[in-house]
Amino acid sequence: MPLMPKRVKFRKQQRGKVRGLASRGNYVAYGDFGLQSLGCGWITGRQLEAGRVAATHFLRREGKVYVRVFPDKPISKKPLETRMGKGKAEPEYWVARVKPGTILFELAGVPDAVARQAMMRVAHKMPFRCRFVERRHA
Repeated sequence: MPLMPKRVKFRKQQRGKVRGLASRGNYVAYGDFGLQSLGCGWITGRQLEAGRVAATHFLRREGKVYVRVFPDKPISKKPLETRMGKGKAEPEYWVARVKPGTILFELAGVPDAVARQAMMRVAHKMPFRCRFVERRHA
């Protein structure tokens, strides 16, 4: 089941723009390794779920996978071959806004080589380029 909010204050939102670099959620906070986005845009709940499943399947229930973004923006879409007008369409799916530098996934409790392979599999599911990052120890 793709991620989506339990309830929202407003059912429909305007599209908006994704500008600038990530100032929040841009460092590894929970795990030891992370997957950082290098592009900007929207990532759907289905894509996030596909990444999570790919990581957990590769790790065979070892370690812990953290998903750092949540799809909270509704995207509406009119049916095909529908004339203009008649109001805004119903929400079709949910997306998370992602800026360059946002940490998408984190891993804990696995060695470096295993984490790198798992994150590579997750990166193939993502709609933009990503890179493997490690926690910065103080």
